[in-house]
Amino acid sequence: MQNAGVAALGLNWRYLAFEVHPDDLRAALEGARLMKFVGVNLTVPHKVLAVEMVDVLDESARLWGAVNTVRFEGEEGREAWRPLGQMDELPRSVRSHGFNTDADAIGRAVVEDLGVVVAGARVLLLGAGGAGRTAAFKLASESVGQLFLVNRTGEKAKAVEREIRSRWPSVEVTTGYPSGAVDLVLNATSLGLRPGDGLPLDESQFPLRQAGAVYDMIYRPAETPLLKAAKAAGCRVANGLSMLLYQGAKALEIWSGKAAPIPIMRRALEKNVYG
Repeated sequence: MQNAGVAALGLNWRYLAFEVHPDDLRAALEGARLMKFVGVNLTVPHKVLAVEMVDVLDESARLWGAVNTVRFEGEEGREAWRPLGQMDELPRSVRSHGFNTDADAIGRAVVEDLGVVVAGARVLLLGAGGAGRTAAFKLASESVGQLFLVNRTGEKAKAVEREIRSRWPSVEVTTGYPSGAVDLVLNATSLGLRPGDGLPLDESQFPLRQAGAVYDMIYRPAETPLLKAAKAAGCRVANGLSMLLYQGAKALEIWSGKAAPIPIMRRALEKNVYG
């Protein structure tokens, strides 16, 4: 997806994947800075850890409490910084600037793929880790009607609930399954990634037929056990492909300063995921 976008923009860049242990994240970011990378994306479990490791935080990273995109910037003059991807000559002094492109991608994806307007909606959110926490804050910021948080570790869900109550006091948020129907079930857990995974929710406490729509952030496999069960229950369903597309497109724009070629990136992504 990113390499298709890079090629369409005529950039002499290459997007590569590197496996980094969480204990080595700070060293990896410092290495990328010293080698003058244009930028990096971060996946689970690095997003929250990186908040304390970058030199500067964009408002998006401060607001959502996680970093999924880092842009490296060179000093052009006294306290003047410019993205390395937009400089002709690379400077000696380079800093890291952290952004979050996940939250806006979540909001755009559920509207476009499922027609769910968050404001006033009843939403069951599964997972309160990095992705779940960001999703919860995004939903709260868009005036979700009622937000129900379910997580394997109850205290983590309680912590997210307390933070939402502090930052968005008008939002009705609670931990545990709802009684009655919801407009959207949003899966932010990793259950469904591996063959043999079960459902990320307990259907004895919340039958899927009570959900109008189900969005699974997982995009590979394209149909998770949750989406298969939700489809059988008559729900509108979508996987995480659009979310991945939109957060990646925004990252490319942050690095390059150019509008991302979204249709080209989408085609490349769909070919990779769906074959």
